[in-house]
Amino acid sequence: MGMVEGNLPDFHPLLKDELDFPLAWGTSPIRDFRTWRRTARAKVEEHLVVPGDDAGYDPEFGDRNETDGYTRELVTLDLTRHSRVRGALLTPHGAGPFPAVLLLHDHGAKFDIGKEKLVRPWYDDTRPASALAWADRHFSGRFVGDELARRGYVVLALDALGWGDRGPITYEQQQALASNLFHLGSSLAGLMAREDVRAARFLAGLDRVDRRRVAALGFSMGGYRAWQTAALSDDIAAAASVCWMTGLKEMMVPGNNTLRGQSAYYMLHPGLARYLDIPDVASIAAPKPMLFFNGGLDTLFTADGVRVAYDKLRAVWRSRHAGERLRTKAWPDLGHVFVDRMQDEVFDWLDAVL
Repeated sequence: MGMVEGNLPDFHPLLKDELDFPLAWGTSPIRDFRTWRRTARAKVEEHLVVPGDDAGYDPEFGDRNETDGYTRELVTLDLTRHSRVRGALLTPHGAGPFPAVLLLHDHGAKFDIGKEKLVRPWYDDTRPASALAWADRHFSGRFVGDELARRGYVVLALDALGWGDRGPITYEQQQALASNLFHLGSSLAGLMAREDVRAARFLAGLDRVDRRRVAALGFSMGGYRAWQTAALSDDIAAAASVCWMTGLKEMMVPGNNTLRGQSAYYMLHPGLARYLDIPDVASIAAPKPMLFFNGGLDTLFTADGVRVAYDKLRAVWRSRHAGERLRTKAWPDLGHVFVDRMQDEVFDWLDAVL
């Protein structure tokens, strides 16, 4: 007759029971994996709502800065036919072509910085303090993009809609932004997915990049974006996702942050759950090398949700005789962070798989 705690309708268990994810690999009647992957990807793309975009990028490079071991520069490009976006591009010193990382920022309800959460902002006097505080809080004081560039990777970081140069919005504005995009026949989550795929193609197409060795990496919402981009883009050869993987049913429980709306709209493709669970979507990337880390003390994702998701992922990679290409790990003493020891393992893993 109403609502239960956590904004769920009182009949939500019945809605959950109706979700059997009939298009999941192993459940779907499709037995050829390549055919399944094409079918599943097409179903995801259908639910992005936002159409694909093949506009030219028309990049402009500027504000170049040399630092220890790598070059920093700004690049402005047509990320879609509607949006021209400024990004940070880091290139190691040397001949190249280099492996590359598409670095995808988190949500964190902090909108004044986006790419600056991951790349030290050399180009703007107003953002370093905020960026440094964020790095101290989540990344052991490091800028992950700069660390990767020192290790020999080209790095591209861009703002998602609402952050940094493309904002900042307020926490409350997210819901209205998502609703208004739906009214306009579009989707906030679908737009972000399309933009990340476009960014991957741009990065892979740079002369300085070895297009066979491009990875996606992100923390929190950036982790979601990383595995999603790997699933939807043939330009991504590997992906590392830190602190964003769960089963949908296990996530939809009273008290979970997702049930508040707001930030959830960046990761919500309406209707897709009638076909695929969250790890089923990530499995479209199989058998690419993929890494998933979670913190055992992370309150955003239930232990059951992580377990269910990892089990599903492992089953898919094993079915491709590629179990060694999937790495899943829980850090029992850590929460929702991407600290230095986690970073070091990810960096070493990237070195190995790329």
